[in-house]
Amino acid sequence: MLDFVIKRLAQVVIVVFLALTVVFFLIRLSGDPVALFLPPDTSREQIEEYREVLGFNRPLYEQYGEFMGNAVKGDFGTSLKTNEDALTMVLERLPATVQLAIASLIIALVVAIPVGVLAAYKKNSVFDKFAVGVTIVGQAMPSFWLGLLLIYFFAVQMNWLPSGGSGSPIHLLLPSLTLATYSIARFTRFTRSTMLDVLRMDYIRTAKASGATTFSLVSKYALKNSLIPIITLVALDLGTLLGGAVVVEMIFAWPGIGRLLMQSLLNRDFPIVMAGVFIIAFIYAMINFIADIVYAYVNPQIRVK
Repeated sequence: MLDFVIKRLAQVVIVVFLALTVVFFLIRLSGDPVALFLPPDTSREQIEEYREVLGFNRPLYEQYGEFMGNAVKGDFGTSLKTNEDALTMVLERLPATVQLAIASLIIALVVAIPVGVLAAYKKNSVFDKFAVGVTIVGQAMPSFWLGLLLIYFFAVQMNWLPSGGSGSPIHLLLPSLTLATYSIARFTRFTRSTMLDVLRMDYIRTAKASGATTFSLVSKYALKNSLIPIITLVALDLGTLLGGAVVVEMIFAWPGIGRLLMQSLLNRDFPIVMAGVFIIAFIYAMINFIADIVYAYVNPQIRVK
């Protein structure tokens, strides 16, 4: 088990390293940030002097080496716009993003698992066909379009909910529902598929023949054995929700990491972007690490792989 844990921890380090490396070079393609922070009438000499102060006049490999050396120490520099510590700014926004992701995940699980189980048990029924149809639409629907649609109906037309911002649980409802829609569709289809496989097993037919009630058959026998693959999907989706909340946070003016990253990208505030990528990549990798450990504990055969 110890060897398995060490291998997975090494994978966490590799994932974070690769994410930082790729984003470091890609963000340099967006242009020189100096042009955004100096007035148009700045002389060429002043521009070059400012670039030298920021270190952007050095070869890219030197900038990369210095960045990685500082990143190992937890130093991602200061914001080019506010001159505040980049990692601190990102960590201040982390609770809002985590709150949004967890609320979305809870909504997805509460809706998807019962619907998926019932759809599998009533295979080919009207309910099953309706559920499958809705999940297809849910997976195909863009989050930005759904978010705007929810704002139009519930905030503008009916005036029931706020259109954006934060501060109370009611502000969380629309953005979390928007973010949860895709996960609801995925979880429902996956739960249905997994339940169908389990319901075909011999021990399920034996339990049914022995007089087990429908509730006992589904909850005690079928659902329990379907949870292992669902655990993995939930872990993957939680990481996806944390990293994929950028659009939703922008639409609903939610003060999370996603919104901060988008604003920093537009401003070419490289330190903030790199600190944000580090936090998201680290959390995503750690969530998958924990899921692997839980999975290996539930199914010891995984440890030998």
